[in-house]
Amino acid sequence: MSPTARAAAGEQPESRVLLAGNPNVGKSVIFGLLTGRYAIVSNYPGTTVEVARGEGTLNRRRVTVVDTPGINSLLPTSEDERVARDILLAGGCDAVVQVADSKNLSRALLLTLELGEMGLPVVLALNMADEARSRGIEIDARRLGERLGVPVVSTVAVERKGVGALVAALPDARVPRLSAHYPKPIEEALRQAEETLPFAGGRRAVAAMALAGDETLAPWLKKNLSPEARLRLAGLRTRMERRYDEPVASLLHRARLEAVERLAAEYVVRSGKVRASGPAARLGAAAMHPVYGLGVLALVLAGMWLFVGGLGAGVLVGLLENTLFGKFINPAAVWLFERLAPWALVRELFVGEFGLITMGVTYSVAIILPIVATFFLAFGILEDSGYLARLALMMNRLFRLMGLNGKAVLPMVLGLGCDTMATMTTRILETRRERLITTLLLVLAVPCSAQLGVIAAMMAVLPLPALFLWLAVVLGVLVSVGWLAARVLPGKGSDFVLEVPPMRRPTLSNIAVKTLGRVEWYLKEAVPLFLIGTAIVFAFDKLRVLGFLREAGAPVVQSFLGLPAAATDAFVMGFLRRDFGAAGLFVLLEKGALGPAQALVAIVVITLFVPCVANFLMAIKELGLRAGVLIAMFVFPLAVAVGGAVRAMLHATGWLGG
Repeated sequence: MSPTARAAAGEQPESRVLLAGNPNVGKSVIFGLLTGRYAIVSNYPGTTVEVARGEGTLNRRRVTVVDTPGINSLLPTSEDERVARDILLAGGCDAVVQVADSKNLSRALLLTLELGEMGLPVVLALNMADEARSRGIEIDARRLGERLGVPVVSTVAVERKGVGALVAALPDARVPRLSAHYPKPIEEALRQAEETLPFAGGRRAVAAMALAGDETLAPWLKKNLSPEARLRLAGLRTRMERRYDEPVASLLHRARLEAVERLAAEYVVRSGKVRASGPAARLGAAAMHPVYGLGVLALVLAGMWLFVGGLGAGVLVGLLENTLFGKFINPAAVWLFERLAPWALVRELFVGEFGLITMGVTYSVAIILPIVATFFLAFGILEDSGYLARLALMMNRLFRLMGLNGKAVLPMVLGLGCDTMATMTTRILETRRERLITTLLLVLAVPCSAQLGVIAAMMAVLPLPALFLWLAVVLGVLVSVGWLAARVLPGKGSDFVLEVPPMRRPTLSNIAVKTLGRVEWYLKEAVPLFLIGTAIVFAFDKLRVLGFLREAGAPVVQSFLGLPAAATDAFVMGFLRRDFGAAGLFVLLEKGALGPAQALVAIVVITLFVPCVANFLMAIKELGLRAGVLIAMFVFPLAVAVGGAVRAMLHATGWLGG
């Protein structure tokens, strides 16, 4: 609708609202409720951090809503926080909706204080109010709003409670009346720094960041200040650093923390009777127990396997691949190109063995999409129920051995659906080192559901101990490589701070929005990579690179792994499509070309083998060409070496006829 048409309809001019808040406080849920599920997601300039923008009509006014990444402080410690700080620093908004976790008000008020120092108009949404009440925490939103001078609304976003009041409060957004009492020398330095800055709004926040020595602010200062002004700020910072034995940032944080804790303790929070009991609470406790938690995890994985494997990989893939694409779309595409494309090369590019339609679209839409869609649905249920936070907490100690923390379990679990998508979600990890280690482990030892289905079929004809040996080898490689990577790669891990929500019954509407958003994410981000990968494979085939790889790999496959030469084709196809590689080995097993010991060796190698081409391209996109290539160069010889070791062990023991 044009601005003229909007005015004729009685709507006010368009405005801009920013969503801000600590990580994991429900911002994305409120964003979806304010805008619907239609949003533009794009990388913030110069980063891989994604920022969502959407539009909605709120209070008869067209509003653009921007969902900033989670932030704990305007002194950023991660790329996500820097992006959020830069968006807030740019201003240009009618209101900032600060979404807070009602269970941790002090942490939220720290950000409220900084938003006030930045001079931004705020509406404070106390989200997860039901979870706070279950822990005996009550917040008087009206009194808190009077004290802060801003609208304060209690919400339960997943149940849509309080969202209407939040929208109605937007026009009343005000700059928070919350300040900290800094030591007198710092107050004087802040005053002098503010006088150096050539603008009115937000000068105190920028002055504080400059005195704290925030290096990420340097580009902004260079763009907005003269060399003389920057030199004066540097002099003020140096003077404060010499005066105090501890960092200025620590002094600022301590003063702010005292201010917000005094406010929370004296005016706002009163404790009531804790109501965390009942079956849900007992299940939540069991899910985090070091022993019982493993049983809960086994049940969850079994349920996901039945749901994703049975419905997604079985029923839905059969309908799409065999019926829709096999009987209608692909035959129609072949018929169309045979009549409209006179050149054989063009026909093969689109509808040949490695065609963009017959392979690329068929694989990404007919095979992978049903699997990842059902997996995203199951993932959403686990996420909305509160189980994933408990899984991350339970697995934190194990992941620490690999230089990671419990958050890394989320992309690992997602990798069981699709490694390509899981590689993308490593963005939730705070450091590049953590993203690199997690991507390496995903590429190496986390088979996607499409591949797992074929592996399960092969395991079904082998003795049961073969399954346990395969699991032991894969998990052993996973932990060992992670442990070594944590000690070889420079840098250190991030702190593990995770709010554990109460177990709750999942909300259908919330799960639907998340699942649709992730499916859209898959279609926009992953499917193009499958098509690019298919085009690369087509070119390799025409340039006889695939034939060369088969010939070069045959001696290794036969002599070192003890497999028939035909298995080489399966490994080459495994790079194109992981399940195709496993399927090729399954055919050899059915034909009797693989014995039990050979089958186990082949399964180990194809599990640890280089990722599919789409996953490889995603790794390059996320980490850069050099890192992606180095990961592939490491994984390939390691997979072969482990396969050779398994073969030697089976031969020495004579087990499985080895």
